[in-house]
Amino acid sequence: MYNPIRRNRNIGTENQGFGSNNQLVISSPYGDLKSFYERLVNYRKESRVINGHEFIFVVEETRENSIHSCSINDITKIIEYIPSKDYGDLKLIILRQPKRKEEILSPVWGRLIYSYEFENDYFPGVILDAIDTEKKLFWPKKQTIEDQKEFERLKADGHLFIETKRNFIAEFKPEFVRNTQLYRTLPHEFGHYVHYLEVVEKPGNDEEDYDEKEKRMDLYFSLPKSEKETFAHKYADTLKAKLIDENIIPFEPA
Repeated sequence: MYNPIRRNRNIGTENQGFGSNNQLVISSPYGDLKSFYERLVNYRKESRVINGHEFIFVVEETRENSIHSCSINDITKIIEYIPSKDYGDLKLIILRQPKRKEEILSPVWGRLIYSYEFENDYFPGVILDAIDTEKKLFWPKKQTIEDQKEFERLKADGHLFIETKRNFIAEFKPEFVRNTQLYRTLPHEFGHYVHYLEVVEKPGNDEEDYDEKEKRMDLYFSLPKSEKETFAHKYADTLKAKLIDENIIPFEPA
């Protein structure tokens, strides 16, 4: 089935708009059109129905010293409190083991993929990356306003930074990584998807002109990154505050 999002695999990802002049790059095997985050190995999958909506959890095996900070049960509990109207077609929750080069070039807590290829089908998906507990989290002393805000969020998650001459450095402690990925990153990526739904899907209906939806899709992917990040942060912050007020989070690993 034709999927317009597949016109450009980089649309809506951190790859969009960046040059390729670095000597160290994340390569793709010759003839393989999959993005690096779609090339999974040694994984298991599990289906969960949450608020009447089926999610497929895909858990990639971790290498030595790497961990998935959140369990399927942990993630399920958070998604239960996200309004079902915000699920849209989002189906895949992927706990992924990044390659070592990817950890250097494209380190992230997680990411939203608007059209993820999995077992010859395509669905929106949220990825949470495994963390190598032997590595450290470096944060620059020279910070933008957004860097400063994120630095404060990381400290609120529990990460303990030590100041050096050039950086702030923290160890990857599993409990603090879990705080970041479960209570902030997961809702943040859902926030990106809700923003997409509001711009692209909800204004129209099934009988509208297909070109009109294409225009809204182009509009969404042309929005400044700062605007999309602001929306996602607000969505995640609102949900987190609500769950704290209702004494739902934090909770022990399940």
